[in-house]
Amino acid sequence: MYQFLEQTVAGHMTRTVKTVTRGLTMRELGEMFERDDFNAYPVEDDGQVVGLVTKFDLLRCFAFTPNQMVPRYDDLMKRTVADVMTSEFIYVRSDTRLTRVLQLMVEHRFRSVPVIDGGHRLAGIIAREDILSALEACVGRDAG
Repeated sequence: MYQFLEQTVAGHMTRTVKTVTRGLTMRELGEMFERDDFNAYPVEDDGQVVGLVTKFDLLRCFAFTPNQMVPRYDDLMKRTVADVMTSEFIYVRSDTRLTRVLQLMVEHRFRSVPVIDGGHRLAGIIAREDILSALEACVGRDAG
């Protein structure tokens, strides 16, 4: 278990990440979520990460209050990622310790966290499964 304390994101993140652009429609985004079975996509513009869009953001389009008129479904599906994405998001660097990532995931109930380099470019993504795999590997080494 002590080995886990020394582990960093660089050794466990997924480096090939699917991203989306601000102009993608909700219809296209919904199709991607269904096809890829992801919970979030980094939003890129000119090679830099400018936001994050999640399934929750997509679902939020359909949450109405009693005093709000209900738009037509087709109108909602024409909205773009730019309309619903989160511009201020939590990210980590590749040298961040996994213990810190785990803390962020538990505290904010994240399923994954983007990994951003010094130029605000996407280096990868670290997911719950990556943390669990690292824990298992470290515990396995300690037991052996």
